[in-house]
Amino acid sequence: MTTYAIGDLHGCHAEFVELLEALDFSPARDTLWLVGDLINRGPGSLECLREVKALGNAAHCVLGNHDFHLLVAARGGGRLKRRDTLEGILAAPERETLLDWLQAQPLAVAEGNTLMAHAGVLPSWSREAALGYSREVEAALGGEHAGRFLEALYGDEPARFHADLDGMDRLRALVNVFARMRFIRADETLDFAAKEGLDSAPHGFHPWFQYPRGDTLRLLFGHWAALEGETPGARIDVHALDTGCVWGGELTAMNLETGERTSVPSRQVGG
Repeated sequence: MTTYAIGDLHGCHAEFVELLEALDFSPARDTLWLVGDLINRGPGSLECLREVKALGNAAHCVLGNHDFHLLVAARGGGRLKRRDTLEGILAAPERETLLDWLQAQPLAVAEGNTLMAHAGVLPSWSREAALGYSREVEAALGGEHAGRFLEALYGDEPARFHADLDGMDRLRALVNVFARMRFIRADETLDFAAKEGLDSAPHGFHPWFQYPRGDTLRLLFGHWAALEGETPGARIDVHALDTGCVWGGELTAMNLETGERTSVPSRQVGG
Protein backbone atom coordinates (compact mmCIF):
# COMPACT_ATOMS: atom_id res chain seq x y z
CA MET A 1 0.00 0.00 0.00
CA THR A 2 1.30 3.44 -0.98
CA THR A 3 -0.04 6.91 -0.19
CA TYR A 4 0.46 9.61 -2.80
CA ALA A 5 -0.18 13.35 -2.39
CA ILE A 6 -1.14 15.15 -5.61
CA GLY A 7 -1.04 18.86 -6.38
CA ASP A 8 -3.84 21.09 -7.64
CA LEU A 9 -5.82 19.40 -10.44
CA HIS A 10 -7.68 22.53 -11.57
CA GLY A 11 -9.79 20.49 -13.97
CA CYS A 12 -6.82 18.84 -15.70
CA HIS A 13 -8.54 15.48 -15.93
CA ALA A 14 -6.50 13.94 -18.76
CA GLU A 15 -3.28 14.65 -16.85
CA PHE A 16 -4.80 13.24 -13.67
CA VAL A 17 -5.63 9.96 -15.40
CA GLU A 18 -2.15 9.84 -16.95
CA LEU A 19 -0.51 10.45 -13.57
CA LEU A 20 -2.52 7.69 -11.90
CA GLU A 21 -1.42 5.34 -14.67
CA ALA A 22 2.22 6.37 -14.21
CA LEU A 23 1.90 5.60 -10.49
CA ASP A 24 0.18 2.27 -11.18
CA PHE A 25 -2.38 3.50 -8.67
CA SER A 26 -4.96 1.02 -7.42
CA PRO A 27 -7.81 2.23 -5.15
CA ALA A 28 -7.99 -1.27 -3.70
CA ARG A 29 -4.38 -1.00 -2.55
CA ASP A 30 -3.26 2.64 -2.49
CA THR A 31 -4.44 5.98 -1.11
CA LEU A 32 -4.53 9.47 -2.62
CA TRP A 33 -4.24 12.76 -0.79
CA LEU A 34 -5.43 15.66 -2.95
CA VAL A 35 -4.37 19.13 -1.90
CA GLY A 36 -7.51 20.91 -3.09
CA ASP A 37 -8.52 23.02 -6.09
CA LEU A 38 -9.78 19.94 -7.88
CA ILE A 39 -11.65 22.19 -10.28
CA ASN A 40 -11.70 25.38 -12.36
CA ARG A 41 -9.61 26.85 -15.14
CA GLY A 42 -8.93 23.49 -16.81
CA PRO A 43 -11.30 21.80 -19.27
CA GLY A 44 -12.25 18.77 -17.16
CA SER A 45 -13.61 20.18 -13.91
CA LEU A 46 -16.70 17.98 -13.90
CA GLU A 47 -14.67 14.89 -14.78
CA CYS A 48 -12.13 15.60 -12.00
CA LEU A 49 -14.88 15.98 -9.42
CA ARG A 50 -16.57 12.77 -10.55
CA GLU A 51 -13.26 10.85 -10.62
CA VAL A 52 -12.16 11.83 -7.12
CA LYS A 53 -15.60 11.26 -5.61
CA ALA A 54 -15.77 7.81 -7.22
CA LEU A 55 -12.54 6.81 -5.47
CA GLY A 56 -14.43 6.76 -2.18
CA ASN A 57 -12.30 6.03 0.87
CA ALA A 58 -9.19 5.69 -1.31
CA ALA A 59 -9.07 9.49 -1.69
CA HIS A 60 -8.71 12.19 0.95
CA CYS A 61 -9.23 15.75 -0.25
CA VAL A 62 -9.05 19.19 1.36
CA LEU A 63 -10.90 22.27 0.15
CA GLY A 64 -9.06 24.93 -1.84
CA ASN A 65 -10.09 28.46 -2.73
CA HIS A 66 -11.47 27.40 -6.13
CA ASP A 67 -13.52 24.66 -4.48
CA PHE A 68 -14.98 27.28 -2.15
CA HIS A 69 -15.63 29.50 -5.17
CA LEU A 70 -17.82 26.79 -6.70
CA LEU A 71 -19.75 26.34 -3.46
CA VAL A 72 -20.31 30.09 -3.13
CA ALA A 73 -21.46 30.34 -6.75
CA ALA A 74 -23.79 27.35 -6.41
CA ARG A 75 -25.11 27.82 -2.90
CA GLY A 76 -24.04 31.21 -1.57
CA GLY A 77 -25.38 33.63 -4.14
CA GLY A 78 -22.01 34.22 -5.80
CA ARG A 79 -21.31 34.70 -9.48
CA LEU A 80 -19.02 32.89 -11.86
CA LYS A 81 -16.04 34.75 -13.30
CA ARG A 82 -15.17 35.07 -16.95
CA ARG A 83 -12.36 32.49 -16.83
CA ASP A 84 -14.23 29.92 -14.74
CA THR A 85 -14.85 26.44 -16.17
CA LEU A 86 -17.55 25.40 -13.73
CA GLU A 87 -20.65 25.44 -15.93
CA GLY A 88 -20.45 21.68 -16.55
CA ILE A 89 -20.66 20.94 -12.83
CA LEU A 90 -23.55 23.35 -12.31
CA ALA A 91 -25.45 21.76 -15.21
CA ALA A 92 -24.63 18.13 -14.37
CA PRO A 93 -27.53 15.78 -13.59
CA GLU A 94 -25.82 14.81 -10.33
CA ARG A 95 -24.98 18.44 -9.49
CA GLU A 96 -26.40 18.36 -5.95
CA THR A 97 -24.72 15.05 -5.12
CA LEU A 98 -21.36 16.38 -6.26
CA LEU A 99 -21.83 19.65 -4.37
CA ASP A 100 -22.87 17.80 -1.21
CA TRP A 101 -19.73 15.67 -1.43
CA LEU A 102 -17.48 18.69 -1.99
CA GLN A 103 -19.08 20.67 0.82
CA ALA A 104 -18.38 17.79 3.23
CA GLN A 105 -14.61 17.85 2.66
CA PRO A 106 -12.26 19.13 5.40
CA LEU A 107 -9.69 21.91 5.28
CA ALA A 108 -6.91 19.81 6.82
CA VAL A 109 -6.03 16.12 6.76
CA ALA A 110 -3.38 14.49 8.93
CA GLU A 111 -1.87 11.10 9.51
CA GLY A 112 0.90 10.66 12.01
CA ASN A 113 3.35 13.54 11.67
CA THR A 114 2.10 14.64 8.22
CA LEU A 115 -0.55 17.31 7.68
CA MET A 116 -2.03 18.59 4.41
CA ALA A 117 -3.87 21.87 3.80
CA HIS A 118 -4.46 23.68 0.54
CA ALA A 119 -2.50 26.87 1.26
CA GLY A 120 -0.82 25.83 4.49
CA VAL A 121 -1.17 26.48 8.22
CA LEU A 122 0.10 29.29 10.42
CA PRO A 123 3.48 28.73 12.11
CA SER A 124 1.87 29.01 15.56
CA TRP A 125 -0.70 26.28 14.87
CA SER A 126 0.00 22.80 16.18
CA ARG A 127 -1.29 19.71 14.42
CA GLU A 128 -4.14 19.45 16.91
CA ALA A 129 -5.03 23.14 16.58
CA ALA A 130 -5.12 22.97 12.78
CA LEU A 131 -7.39 19.92 12.82
CA GLY A 132 -9.63 21.57 15.39
CA TYR A 133 -9.94 24.73 13.30
CA SER A 134 -10.71 22.60 10.26
CA ARG A 135 -13.53 20.94 12.17
CA GLU A 136 -15.01 24.35 13.03
CA VAL A 137 -15.34 25.19 9.35
CA GLU A 138 -16.59 21.70 8.52
CA ALA A 139 -19.35 22.17 11.11
CA ALA A 140 -20.36 25.49 9.55
CA LEU A 141 -20.43 23.94 6.06
CA GLY A 142 -22.52 21.03 7.33
CA GLY A 143 -24.87 23.02 9.52
CA GLU A 144 -28.35 24.36 8.90
CA HIS A 145 -26.98 27.85 8.21
CA ALA A 146 -24.38 26.75 5.65
CA GLY A 147 -25.94 28.97 2.98
CA ARG A 148 -25.54 32.06 5.14
CA PHE A 149 -21.95 31.07 5.85
CA LEU A 150 -21.19 30.81 2.12
CA GLU A 151 -22.96 34.12 1.42
CA ALA A 152 -20.72 35.91 3.94
CA LEU A 153 -17.49 34.03 3.23
CA TYR A 154 -15.75 36.40 0.82
CA GLY A 155 -13.59 39.15 2.27
CA ASP A 156 -10.05 39.95 3.43
CA GLU A 157 -10.96 41.01 6.95
CA PRO A 158 -9.90 40.17 9.52
CA ALA A 159 -6.44 39.74 7.98
CA ARG A 160 -5.07 38.11 11.12
CA PHE A 161 -6.51 35.13 12.97
CA HIS A 162 -6.48 35.20 16.74
CA ALA A 163 -8.17 32.92 19.21
CA ASP A 164 -10.73 35.41 20.53
CA LEU A 165 -12.33 35.97 17.13
CA ASP A 166 -15.85 34.64 16.92
CA GLY A 167 -18.76 34.31 14.52
CA MET A 168 -18.26 34.94 10.82
CA ASP A 169 -15.03 36.85 11.36
CA ARG A 170 -13.48 33.76 12.92
CA LEU A 171 -14.69 31.42 10.19
CA ARG A 172 -13.62 33.75 7.39
CA ALA A 173 -10.16 34.19 8.92
CA LEU A 174 -9.77 30.41 9.20
CA VAL A 175 -10.79 29.79 5.60
CA ASN A 176 -8.43 32.51 4.40
CA VAL A 177 -5.50 30.85 6.19
CA PHE A 178 -6.27 27.34 5.02
CA ALA A 179 -7.23 28.24 1.43
CA ARG A 180 -5.63 31.58 0.47
CA MET A 181 -2.45 32.19 2.49
CA ARG A 182 0.89 32.94 0.83
CA PHE A 183 2.79 35.80 2.50
CA ILE A 184 2.48 36.69 6.18
CA ARG A 185 4.12 39.07 8.63
CA ALA A 186 5.85 37.92 11.80
CA ASP A 187 2.59 38.56 13.70
CA GLU A 188 0.80 36.22 11.22
CA THR A 189 -1.11 38.94 9.41
CA LEU A 190 -1.91 37.75 5.88
CA ASP A 191 -1.33 39.63 2.62
CA PHE A 192 -3.91 38.92 -0.09
CA ALA A 193 -2.52 40.96 -2.97
CA ALA A 194 0.77 39.26 -3.87
CA LYS A 195 0.26 36.03 -5.80
CA GLU A 196 3.47 35.52 -7.77
CA GLY A 197 6.89 34.23 -6.76
CA LEU A 198 8.93 35.08 -3.70
CA ASP A 199 10.16 38.36 -5.19
CA SER A 200 6.59 39.67 -5.09
CA ALA A 201 6.54 39.72 -1.28
CA PRO A 202 5.33 43.04 0.16
CA HIS A 203 7.64 44.87 2.54
CA GLY A 204 7.73 43.14 5.90
CA PHE A 205 6.08 39.96 4.63
CA HIS A 206 7.61 36.54 3.94
CA PRO A 207 6.27 33.16 2.78
CA TRP A 208 4.50 31.43 5.64
CA PHE A 209 6.87 28.44 5.39
CA GLN A 210 9.96 30.56 6.05
CA TYR A 211 8.92 31.08 9.66
CA PRO A 212 10.03 28.49 12.25
CA ARG A 213 7.63 26.15 14.02
CA GLY A 214 7.75 24.67 17.48
CA ASP A 215 7.43 21.09 16.22
CA THR A 216 8.68 18.77 13.48
CA LEU A 217 5.42 18.41 11.59
CA ARG A 218 5.70 17.58 7.87
CA LEU A 219 3.43 19.91 5.89
CA LEU A 220 2.01 19.42 2.39
CA PHE A 221 0.37 22.25 0.46
CA GLY A 222 -0.59 23.39 -3.02
CA HIS A 223 -2.18 26.69 -4.08
CA TRP A 224 1.03 28.53 -5.03
CA ALA A 225 1.87 27.52 -8.60
CA ALA A 226 4.48 30.26 -8.96
CA LEU A 227 6.74 28.34 -6.55
CA GLU A 228 7.01 25.56 -9.16
CA GLY A 229 7.11 22.94 -6.42
CA GLU A 230 10.00 24.55 -4.55
CA THR A 231 10.12 26.12 -1.06
CA PRO A 232 13.26 28.31 -0.98
CA GLY A 233 14.33 29.40 2.46
CA ALA A 234 11.99 27.00 4.23
CA ARG A 235 12.85 26.51 7.89
CA ILE A 236 10.42 23.62 8.30
CA ASP A 237 9.69 20.26 6.65
CA VAL A 238 7.32 21.51 3.98
CA HIS A 239 6.48 20.32 0.45
CA ALA A 240 4.88 22.41 -2.31
CA LEU A 241 2.85 20.23 -4.68
CA ASP A 242 1.23 22.70 -7.09
CA THR A 243 3.50 22.59 -10.14
CA GLY A 244 1.17 24.60 -12.37
CA CYS A 245 -0.41 21.95 -14.56
CA VAL A 246 -3.26 24.23 -15.62
CA TRP A 247 -0.71 26.92 -16.57
CA GLY A 248 1.36 24.63 -18.79
CA GLY A 249 3.60 23.13 -16.11
CA GLU A 250 3.20 19.64 -14.69
CA LEU A 251 0.91 17.60 -12.46
CA THR A 252 2.91 16.15 -9.60
CA ALA A 253 2.46 13.35 -7.06
CA MET A 254 4.68 12.70 -4.05
CA ASN A 255 5.07 9.27 -2.48
CA LEU A 256 4.58 9.97 1.23
CA GLU A 257 6.65 6.96 2.26
CA THR A 258 9.74 7.71 0.16
CA GLY A 259 9.38 11.39 -0.80
CA GLU A 260 9.84 10.47 -4.47
CA ARG A 261 8.02 12.72 -6.94
CA THR A 262 6.37 11.67 -10.18
CA SER A 263 5.14 14.24 -12.71
CA VAL A 264 3.36 14.28 -16.06
CA PRO A 265 3.45 17.24 -18.47
CA SER A 266 0.54 19.57 -18.92
CA ARG A 267 -1.69 19.41 -21.97
CA GLN A 268 -2.93 22.95 -21.30
CA VAL A 269 -1.78 26.32 -22.60
CA GLY A 270 1.98 26.29 -22.95
CA GLY A 271 2.15 22.56 -22.27
